[in-house]
Amino acid sequence: MTDQENVPFVAQDIQEIGSFLKDLESHAKKWIGASRSKKTFSCKKNEFNVENSPDKLVVDSWRFQEWDYKRDDLPTYARGLFTYHTKDNRPEIATRGYDKFFNTEEVEATKWSNIEQYTKGPYELSLKENGCIIFISGLSDDSLLVCSKHSTGPREDSNLSHAIAGERWVDRQLKAVGKTRQDLSRELRKRNATAVAELCDDDFEEHILAYRGDSAGLYLHGININIPEFTTYSGLQVQQFANDWGFKRTDFLVLDEITKVRSFLEGVAETGSYNGRDVEGFVIRCKSNFRSREYQDWFFKYKFEEPYLMFRQWRECTKMMINGKPPLFKKHVKITEEYLLFARKKLAENPKLARDYNSNHGIIELRDDFLKEKNLKGSDLLRLEYSNEGEAPQDATKNIILVPIATIGCGKTTIAIALQHLFGWGHVQNDNIQGKGRPPRFTKEVMSQLEDKPVVIADRNNAQKHERKQLIGDVHHQYISSARLVALNFVHDFNSIEKIKQVTMGRVFARGDNHQTIQAASDKSKVMGIMQGFINRFEPLRLDQDPDHGFDSVIDLDPISDSRQNLETVIARLSELYPKLFTTMPTSEDLDDAIAFALNEYKPELKHDVSGRGPKVKTNQQPKQQKPIVPAAPKKKALEYIAVDIPTQQILDALEKTFSTQDDAKAAFFRQLQETRRVQPKFHVTLIHRASARQQPEVWNKYKALFEVHGDEEKPLGDCQVQLERVVWSHRIMAIVVRLVTEGWECVNTVPHITVGTRADDVKPKESNDLLQQWLQDGSGEQTGIFEAVIQGVTVDGTVHAVLQKH
Repeated sequence: MTDQENVPFVAQDIQEIGSFLKDLESHAKKWIGASRSKKTFSCKKNEFNVENSPDKLVVDSWRFQEWDYKRDDLPTYARGLFTYHTKDNRPEIATRGYDKFFNTEEVEATKWSNIEQYTKGPYELSLKENGCIIFISGLSDDSLLVCSKHSTGPREDSNLSHAIAGERWVDRQLKAVGKTRQDLSRELRKRNATAVAELCDDDFEEHILAYRGDSAGLYLHGININIPEFTTYSGLQVQQFANDWGFKRTDFLVLDEITKVRSFLEGVAETGSYNGRDVEGFVIRCKSNFRSREYQDWFFKYKFEEPYLMFRQWRECTKMMINGKPPLFKKHVKITEEYLLFARKKLAENPKLARDYNSNHGIIELRDDFLKEKNLKGSDLLRLEYSNEGEAPQDATKNIILVPIATIGCGKTTIAIALQHLFGWGHVQNDNIQGKGRPPRFTKEVMSQLEDKPVVIADRNNAQKHERKQLIGDVHHQYISSARLVALNFVHDFNSIEKIKQVTMGRVFARGDNHQTIQAASDKSKVMGIMQGFINRFEPLRLDQDPDHGFDSVIDLDPISDSRQNLETVIARLSELYPKLFTTMPTSEDLDDAIAFALNEYKPELKHDVSGRGPKVKTNQQPKQQKPIVPAAPKKKALEYIAVDIPTQQILDALEKTFSTQDDAKAAFFRQLQETRRVQPKFHVTLIHRASARQQPEVWNKYKALFEVHGDEEKPLGDCQVQLERVVWSHRIMAIVVRLVTEGWECVNTVPHITVGTRADDVKPKESNDLLQQWLQDGSGEQTGIFEAVIQGVTVDGTVHAVLQKH
């Protein structure tokens, strides 16, 4: 039997998979839940309908926090995992990605000493490609499942998803080899395997390397067995499958000894290129017994962030110089200046070199000539540079400034407040700075906080280049030249501008007047004009141009995604860029708590009146002389209503726990209220309102007399235990149905309740009564448009207060 035929195979064990799923489910409940222990982990579960499935199958995607993969107690380390139940309710793993793999020296297992001690060959080295990962597998009804890392099927908006783009390429290649989706599904299911490919297609999505024409397509680089433990095909077996099914092949190099592997990688690192091509690194596949007694399939990576990034800077600066533009660079300043002097001399000596260079020829040769003249390797230059200029980027623990590049409604302030809540970092809001000369004063406040805080968020939109230029220039020229500026880039892609506008405006309108700059409830047409102006003026980040080349790093964020996801992205990328910045990583519960705090607890300290920002109306009328107003004697405030005040956090915790057990569709309205800051800041059960005094005179007079005895709005009238029974909501409003446990307190509403929140300011909290009256009459479900969820066993201690009229 040849190696091509001797492919690994392990069948799925129903009992093992069932137990595995129970373990995942138990930790999925901790994604949003009560546990705050740093000793546990959690995973997120998302449900997807399988397109074109005869049995109408549904798959679940499972995802851990990026930093949790460094733990040693996960039930699986698969990065990309989908499960489902067959038509006869048998649990199965549908799709299984690679185990998360790390860079050398990044975790204990990838320290060179442990790699040398615990691994064995053959070692397969493949280039790190630029694309997006696609998983392909077969299901029990012969449907073909094509997924991206954590989702499948179309996106909710009109943009093409990675999964659908991958499906189209699968269809194209299957047609070329005369096979069908059903054929591929049956083949993969027979093997109990997932095909892992890289989608490289510039027409869909551009990355660093170019993939157009014949070079575009699905590059197959792995086939994994669908079991919790990581088991994968060899490179030769993968290439054979690629040939048979029309995939593009991924090349690899095989070395037998780890000493040769290390020598090869360090040799490539000295030049930053392989086979005439600048490379970012290699993925190395081998076997390891670091975690277990037996050898298991295991991957690690060797990344060339440097000197690769320095060489790329040299290339871009050389092209600028050839094209008559001033070279723009911020990093590796001294050695780059020396290189450019050398390059200018060579270009003057040989005009043909400039033409070739612009056509991407002779780039490596010019670089190598400079290194030969210096008699140094690229790695030597970096060591010399860091010894002269200070610490390497990965060693930074302070002087980091996070700079959002955004428009209104992207969620930048929500993320900033959440980061401040999690880590105690500094946070400077531009809208809190009043008067003249705001930009330099904004920078001054950022730098003032940086004296005490390792990280400060410079919270303003920075949507235009002149704003970024001012901030970058002031920081480096007037304060700390070594400060590291990280752009939080809310990517405004041209193709998704309309969707971004729709989502951000929806957030702002739903938030009403709870915004520092825009009071959306006051004048919606004016707000739309202001937001449209910001979008029209938005200038996207361009790292190859002034001033954006001044950023040390960029973290791309999706303005359409919810703030919880973007918060996780920011922390994960910062931990990669500056690993020594963090001593402990937050749990999922910590992130949920931080977002809940930002959405529910935060209120703007200072609001701006933007009424003057709209069109000005010219008038020739002279202002009328105002008669002096004689202040009237203050009237005694009348009683407005009697209510049981409920502790805020207990309500928020009960809601989080309840909706963590619901599917995404059912939890959508609650998440919308959170995201748009429409959850009430305080909660109460109204016992009677003055509007009901005529209908319920006995109850009103009883409470009025009780208040007059106490005589003070601040003093409680008594205590009342309240049992939370269920959450009821429509597309407009959400309320909690309650029962008054303590005897003696009477509520005149048909259904005693707590209003949780409304979708917008034009929906008044009193509509809860109408909602619950309709719920009593018609019940809940799709037909009525009313939904409910039971709250399990929560009773809270409230205090009864009188509330007086405001005026």
